[in-house]
Amino acid sequence: GKTSHLGSARKVSKTDPVIEALGTLAELGAWMGVCKAGTKGKWHARIEELQHDLFTIQAEVAGSTKRIGVDRTEFLEKETNDLEKKLPPLRTFLLSGATLPSAQFDYARTLARRAERTLVRLHESSPLRLEVLSYANRLSSLLYALARHEAKKSGIKEKPPKYR
Repeated sequence: GKTSHLGSARKVSKTDPVIEALGTLAELGAWMGVCKAGTKGKWHARIEELQHDLFTIQAEVAGSTKRIGVDRTEFLEKETNDLEKKLPPLRTFLLSGATLPSAQFDYARTLARRAERTLVRLHESSPLRLEVLSYANRLSSLLYALARHEAKKSGIKEKPPKYR
């Protein structure tokens, strides 16, 4: 039940907040690979950029001198805004699964939200730079916009949940 990270000789519990954050970020990065594999053109390259960003964040969380810059969060915001301009306004929650790529991006969004929660939990005990937290927050917004974009480009109408 113990492990270490980034060349540290110090062993910590696998439930240590740093290990939790690193594992959740790795899970998100792996799922982003699934999203990338099903995407062509511009977004294939963009998703790979996001994967590199996630590795930079993992390195930073693990204690490296590598740092995610504010420019990467600005990139996320710009891409999200560009996509949202092409989508109908959001007025309700939406059911996932309009198409397989849409569902994959929606699942990535939930993993990004979980990663954000683990980073916030870590931040409460061992402060992180705000750029890390901001990036994590904006990444999930981009992934949700991509899920909606994938549904729209296939001609599938988004469906709200039926509350029973």
